[in-house]
Amino acid sequence: MAARLEFAPGVAYWPERFHPAEQAALLGEILARVEKAPFYRPAMPKSGAPLSVEMTNFGELGWVTDAAKGYRYEACHPVTGAPWPEIPQVLLDLWEETTTYPAPPQACLVNLYRGPARMGLHKDSDEKVDAPVLSVSLGDTGIFRFGGTTRRGTTSTLKLNSGDALIFGGPARAMYHGIDRIQAGSSGLIPGGGRINLTLRRVAPP
Repeated sequence: MAARLEFAPGVAYWPERFHPAEQAALLGEILARVEKAPFYRPAMPKSGAPLSVEMTNFGELGWVTDAAKGYRYEACHPVTGAPWPEIPQVLLDLWEETTTYPAPPQACLVNLYRGPARMGLHKDSDEKVDAPVLSVSLGDTGIFRFGGTTRRGTTSTLKLNSGDALIFGGPARAMYHGIDRIQAGSSGLIPGGGRINLTLRRVAPP
């Protein structure tokens, strides 16, 4: 396993946790599941403005948002109405290796960043447990920004390259974080270009 690097209390990083052949194999599993649960563009609560990223989910629950009901977890794809596909086993194994949480993740949010897509600073607060969030990056490099528990606090950045894994938990579970931009063309892994980010989450207590 790649060396674990500590960037802040509760924030750890494994550069190139997945080697190129492993990245390609994982991408194949993702794209097979995307055929069943296609990417879609969700909407912001109230305003209905579309997010710049496209999304789908794997697992028993998936994170969704729309103008009518806002942020939440649902058991089915909001467009197809079908249950989400299962989480790839390699990601479940990574959860076991990198976390001490006594239950498996229930959701794997899959974000697709292309062109000017970004994710503004936000806190993950829709889960009812203190489980960590585990992230895997594939494709183009993303500039990850993270800070403290207030939006206006001091922030730092970290380049997340294809195959990197990152976890935040404990004191970092309530931190503000986001993706400033992607470095288009920095990877040729994903057909059509872009970055796929997978985040594993536990939603409810064991």
